Amino acid sequence: MASSSSSYVNGNRNCHGDNPQVKRAKWVVPSSRMAKNTHNPIRQIVDNMKIEPNPEKKMIALSIGDPTVFGNLEPPREIEEAVIDCIHTRKYNGYAPSIGYESARAAIAKYYTCPEAPLEAKDVIFGSGCSGALDLCISVLANPGQNILVPRPGFSLYKTLAESIGVEIRHYNLLPERGWEIDLDHLQSLVNEDTAAIVVNNPSNPCGSVFTKEHIQDILQVAERLRMPIVADEIYADMVFSGHSFHFMASLTTEVPILSCGGIAKRYIVPGWRLGWVLINDRHGAFEAEVRTGLQRLSQRILGPNTLIQAAMPRILEDTPQSFYEEIMAHVQRRSNKHPSLSANCRSGRGLGASSAGSG
Repeated sequence: MASSSSSYVNGNRNCHGDNPQVKRAKWVVPSSRMAKNTHNPIRQIVDNMKIEPNPEKKMIALSIGDPTVFGNLEPPREIEEAVIDCIHTRKYNGYAPSIGYESARAAIAKYYTCPEAPLEAKDVIFGSGCSGALDLCISVLANPGQNILVPRPGFSLYKTLAESIGVEIRHYNLLPERGWEIDLDHLQSLVNEDTAAIVVNNPSNPCGSVFTKEHIQDILQVAERLRMPIVADEIYADMVFSGHSFHFMASLTTEVPILSCGGIAKRYIVPGWRLGWVLINDRHGAFEAEVRTGLQRLSQRILGPNTLIQAAMPRILEDTPQSFYEEIMAHVQRRSNKHPSLSANCRSGRGLGASSAGSG
């Protein structure tokens, strides 16, 4: 019998040979290393917070990135009708292909394709929200012991996803005095032989900035020189205030391979619908040999996002009036203008938490 300090004791010999069965002296069920390494600081606070506001004070709700919380922003009726119609057909109650329905992926490709970065259905992989898409990208590009570069300040989920699989996070600085542009000298100083990818978030969460075309081109020049793929977190694509422009990273390069992550959560005001995607913008076949297949394999671990929302995607993209997008951004910009001092602080780098004049 094992010593009293051990949690195991030898039991009866098994029926297949002389090796003894090993039994634990008591019930001890440890969690996996992945579980121990997973920590989402935002959800840790939000999911476990049980407090009552002081009734004598007006609550200032800093909230999270959920546009539905206060009920003042609503999705367009057209997309609700598209989902309801899909329910009534009873055609989408079963499993979809792990990477998503081809009709839905073709609709996404058609919507986002451009001459500089052409897309087909095969270039679209669905995930459970943009977070699921980011998980696919980090998992397919980085091995345990490698590192990825992420922005500081930045979205905490990058660290959550990477560290859970043993990938190191290296933070490159954003420059508040330059509208939260990337400090490219600092970024380059972090790269070593174990660096797997650069994560670029534009428009920025939490800084509320949007990069100029020229700055994106500077970022791409660095990535090209380093031969480093980019994961572009573009969930806030096209959500910029009047007088500013958003540019997809992939549209500005023919050299750098980019995995672009997006979804319907923010632009359509439906984060709970959990539909995101990876757009595979390959260059020189860099993703062809392993990454494209790897994304498909990773998507097979769970069978994709909600089939009803997938099925509705062609109509969501076709039927949503342009006026909806314009009205949403006008509303957000009006709200921002009600707090000019806070917006000014964000632009100057003295504070966070509100949109700058560059985005919403």
